[in-house]
Amino acid sequence: MSRPSLEVADIFRGHGPAWRRANAGHVSLGQLKVMSAIESCRTAALGGHVARCENETCAHTIIAYNSCRNRHCPKCQGAAAKDWLAAREADLLPVPYFHVVFTLPAAIADIAYQNKAVIYDLLFKASAETVTTIATDPKHLGARVGITSVLHTWGSAMTHHPHVHMIVPGGGISLDGERWVTCRPGFFLPVRVLSRLFRRLFLERLLAAHQDNRLSFFGDHAALTDPRAFAAYLAPLRRAEWVVYAKRPFGGPQAVLAYLSRYTHRVAIANSRLVACDRAGVTFRWKDYRAEGRDRQKVMTLATAEFIRRFLIHVLPSGFHRIRHYGLLASGTRADNIARARRLLDASTALPEAADTRPAETEDPKPLSHPCPCCGGRMIIIETFQRGCSPQTRPAAAPAAIRIDTS
Repeated sequence: MSRPSLEVADIFRGHGPAWRRANAGHVSLGQLKVMSAIESCRTAALGGHVARCENETCAHTIIAYNSCRNRHCPKCQGAAAKDWLAAREADLLPVPYFHVVFTLPAAIADIAYQNKAVIYDLLFKASAETVTTIATDPKHLGARVGITSVLHTWGSAMTHHPHVHMIVPGGGISLDGERWVTCRPGFFLPVRVLSRLFRRLFLERLLAAHQDNRLSFFGDHAALTDPRAFAAYLAPLRRAEWVVYAKRPFGGPQAVLAYLSRYTHRVAIANSRLVACDRAGVTFRWKDYRAEGRDRQKVMTLATAEFIRRFLIHVLPSGFHRIRHYGLLASGTRADNIARARRLLDASTALPEAADTRPAETEDPKPLSHPCPCCGGRMIIIETFQRGCSPQTRPAAAPAAIRIDTS
């Protein structure tokens, strides 16, 4: 795949230093680290290697710089998603899968930005408990289900819009563990019931977090430190409808993998959506979900400083897990639960294991997983160089270095 003509890294390198100076004292260490990682990604600052085609008549040579591997970097998510999907493929069951989305109201999103770790965690836990509780109710499904949840904190225009995407098998193991319970065709659980329970569970836990002094407020929300002010702030939310919706079920396990490959490791904006960065600001493509058809695809221009600000508000707290598993897919019991589910489904043949596309562990010179772009031959590493160093070997014709993700 060719390199996009414009990348977030280009914007950060060109405008990041001035933005940091203008916002000194208002940028977190985590945000500064993300900026630095993206600016250095696949440059000599991180070191790299030189690879050459084994075919002597070709001998095509490239310089490949290392990736930063930061989870917020638009360039580093492809390889990370591929590895994650390979590990998850063995967990898929031969049943339809459903996609359920839980969204926080705007009033909660406003205070979530000031309390990311606490409120995002509550979003995960309350939404998972909602699904598992309703699913185990005999009036609905009467079964234990498995959940994979992915946190997104952005809308298409990079505004703060925290929501969880859930992928759930269309059924579960009966409460006595003796059979697989299949949900109705095309229907998982009633979204109105999910919405009401989600609202109650989340607000209960949010109020408890406030009582335990685990929330911080500043700026326009500083007054919410007072318990009575906070209770008054939450009062309208107890009557409002919270957005929970279920999309049409996937066609099968492979469709689930295709979907997950687009969602699990997504960042606030992909480089492919960037159009231009000039005196007017940063122009990018976005989707207006309030519009229909062709009118949904739009182009927006933001002042460069505002673009950088919007990108960085989606930096997650250090160590925060944005992909989590619950119910039958919880880490400690996942393997046993999947095996039991397959037996109950009479699926004795497991899904084929994903091919290992990582470079093979061989003696030097090491082969790369991608072929020579000129002749299709095998590329091997002939030199590695450390951070901040330059390679000794250079391509014969000295073309621009090809950037390849080798991490």
